[in-house]
Amino acid sequence: MQERLKRIVIVGGGAAGWMTAAALSKVLQSTDVSLTLVESDEIGIVGVGEATIPDMLQFNLFLGLVEADLMRATQATFKLGIEFVDWSGDGSRFFHPFGFHGIDIDGLDFHQYWLHCRAHGHPHWIGEYCLTEIVAKRNKFAFPDMRVAGAPASFLRYAYHFDAALYGRYLRGYAEQRGVRRVEGKVCNVLRAPETGHITGVQLQNGPTISGDFFFDCTGFRSLLLHQALEVPWVDWRHWLPCDRALAVACRHAGPLLPYTRSTARTAGWQWRIPTQQRTGNGHIYCSDFMNEDEATAMLLDGLDGEVIGSPRLIRFATGHRRTFWEKNCVAIGLSAGFLEPLESTSLYLIRQGISRFIALFPDASIAPVMRDEYNLWMQKDFEQVRDLLVLHYYANGRDEPFWRHCRNMVIPDTLKRRLALFSEGGRFLRFEGELFPNASWVAVMLGHNVIPRTIDPLVSSRPHAEIGQKLALLRQAMNGFADAAPTHEEVLRQYCASSAA
Repeated sequence: MQERLKRIVIVGGGAAGWMTAAALSKVLQSTDVSLTLVESDEIGIVGVGEATIPDMLQFNLFLGLVEADLMRATQATFKLGIEFVDWSGDGSRFFHPFGFHGIDIDGLDFHQYWLHCRAHGHPHWIGEYCLTEIVAKRNKFAFPDMRVAGAPASFLRYAYHFDAALYGRYLRGYAEQRGVRRVEGKVCNVLRAPETGHITGVQLQNGPTISGDFFFDCTGFRSLLLHQALEVPWVDWRHWLPCDRALAVACRHAGPLLPYTRSTARTAGWQWRIPTQQRTGNGHIYCSDFMNEDEATAMLLDGLDGEVIGSPRLIRFATGHRRTFWEKNCVAIGLSAGFLEPLESTSLYLIRQGISRFIALFPDASIAPVMRDEYNLWMQKDFEQVRDLLVLHYYANGRDEPFWRHCRNMVIPDTLKRRLALFSEGGRFLRFEGELFPNASWVAVMLGHNVIPRTIDPLVSSRPHAEIGQKLALLRQAMNGFADAAPTHEEVLRQYCASSAA
């Protein structure tokens, strides 16, 4: 008879631990499997406020969470994309929106039609045909409406900015209501079976030993189980993503709540701005080979647009991932699995992928190697696809400081070389199975960094310019009309999910 896992132990809390606990409690019956989460209030979490991507809505929907309640509890605002400032030199700006540019015509990509019009002197940027971007730049917000195909509201996409610590706390309540047992304590020893090397339990300081059949490592950069106990080595990506420090601090609001994240290039890295309902989260990610901590701190504080709250907190990191994400009877989730800087707000996405991939391959007690190998294969792809878009931002920059020249001269991954070659030649893409970023994301970032295709799709270039221009004009008119009538971001927050001060 097939034997099932009976005891699952999650070591570590924060967003990674409680997202894992919440998801497993959703799909597993507490009468069949015991779920235990071990964490210590003495150990801080890295969470510095999070900007998310639309994929987060699917995770919350899977859990059955009420969006307005969640947003109130986490002091969330809406996010429609990311504005990139000064990446091509001082004063430069472009927007990476959620959603799509225009409408594909006759099965051919919209950006090809835009490129055709651009070649004929068309004055409007491609972002002027993305409803999400148009609404965002006017500090407005509207919910997607899929009831009428092709209607403007059907093209909207959104995500959230929220307090990551509050999100973890919210999911803790959800998971505990569904039978997850929380144990307070610091792990002082990891126990392993001598014959298999599998983890059998974690011993707590001045406390009991928590035994289990399967373990999740959610212990952050320490990677207490996967790295320290199972000795899984690190795959270092700092030759592609050289930043290795982050300074994080909050400030008070100064102006309207923008419905988008802002990423501003600095001398040796970049600065984020993430507005929640009660404050704005800020951070400066930089490379310590090109800038010291004092310089980075001064640059961060000088770049705030409101009164500072507290003192900047330094976080040291290395970009990359563990060679395997699932080793023996342990899966690492979150920072214990790997780290990619939050330039495209993918931290919680990679946590969610780790959880959903595991659920899709949920093993029995034998923990068949084929399940583990497939999981590692897919997680490797997930990390690499995010990595390539991040590397593109650095490689295609237009700045002239030593750090940025270094990035422009680095050898990039072969997968990114292929994407750049295809787009640079003819604006083409070949998507891989299960990719996170749609073509529209790559179009926004490529064009934003002045990567302009040399040629246009011949199936589009032969079409009459006047006819295409007329279609684009009608589309732009409809989108601007919708944006004119949309409520402001702050009006929607006030009516839908206003939170009281923490």
